[in-house]
Amino acid sequence: MTTSAPLKRTPLFERHVALGARVVEFGGWEMPVQYSGIISEHQAVRNAAGLFDISHMGEIEVRGPGALAFLQHICTQDVAAIGVGMANYSLLCHPDGGIVDDVFVYHLPGYYLVVVNASNAAKDFAWMREHAHGFDAELTDTSDATAMLALQGPAAEGILARAAGADAAALPFHGVATATLLGDIPAIVAHTGYTGEDGFELFVDNAGAVRLWDELLALGDDAGLKPCGLGARDSLRFEACLPLYGHEIADDINPYQAKLGWAVKLDKGADFVGRDALAQAKQAGVASKLAGFEMIDRGIARGGYAICDADGQPIGVVTTGMPAPTLGKNLGLGLVPAALAAEGSEVFVLVRERPLRARVVKTPFYKPRYKK
Repeated sequence: MTTSAPLKRTPLFERHVALGARVVEFGGWEMPVQYSGIISEHQAVRNAAGLFDISHMGEIEVRGPGALAFLQHICTQDVAAIGVGMANYSLLCHPDGGIVDDVFVYHLPGYYLVVVNASNAAKDFAWMREHAHGFDAELTDTSDATAMLALQGPAAEGILARAAGADAAALPFHGVATATLLGDIPAIVAHTGYTGEDGFELFVDNAGAVRLWDELLALGDDAGLKPCGLGARDSLRFEACLPLYGHEIADDINPYQAKLGWAVKLDKGADFVGRDALAQAKQAGVASKLAGFEMIDRGIARGGYAICDADGQPIGVVTTGMPAPTLGKNLGLGLVPAALAAEGSEVFVLVRERPLRARVVKTPFYKPRYKK
């Protein structure tokens, strides 16, 4: 008889329960999926602001004289181009080009902070340590000691200005800086997010998380700020076509299939894990790639559903699908043959054993509104 490991809880778990959140298992954590409802939370972020507990995400500090060389070796992005006080998106890839994870690299004075997906935190840290041999770099997993909140939406800047002052709220897009929140809570503030709206991500020690959560909700109450769960986080990122590990990206999907070739800098002047395979994939082209589609027939495509051709033969798979709250349409993302990834192509999604028509459309479905 085997027993599974107990689920982890963030420092804000009791707050979520007190607010009436519906809690679910996600990546080994007990996390709020919704409070007032996914659609109302989704619309709050699009029209005002939402506050997310994302303390389940993993944080890894990289320090030492060889920190940059090490990150250049494992990241597809050109980390040397990320100046102090800035951040950028990157991928970690296997030697065959498949994606280990997608990450954000933050360049702070004296070190780098790499944020990884919650379900991959332990795996990514082990993978990074495995590839750190020969580099004068020190890796520290600070995930268990770090709480992370996402303040997102058009009203986020004004709310943050009340909590941290105008300087923190005026960070450039993808900017990052140390700051003091609410007068005495040390924090890292980053002008980044995962919703398609402008916003910020806040890193604090666990001890400051509850007070920060409570006071941000109070400060933003008159601006329409709502606590938001994983359900709205997923629908928001889906409309903006931001990838989710295990769906649009995975060990057996390469960046060119996932339409993330822009994050692969083959000519950055440094070799990196997976570079040879990715250079070959770029030159040869990919057999399948990610496409967005709109359902023509009435029905909802869900992740894992088969995509078929007109003869009923399976040709691909839905990676994410749902009704899009902002757009009022049933949309989906899926891997299809490259020849069918062009806008206007028609495919069929197998929904409850019934092939339903769908049409490939332009992505992103929702144009992000970042303040750049």
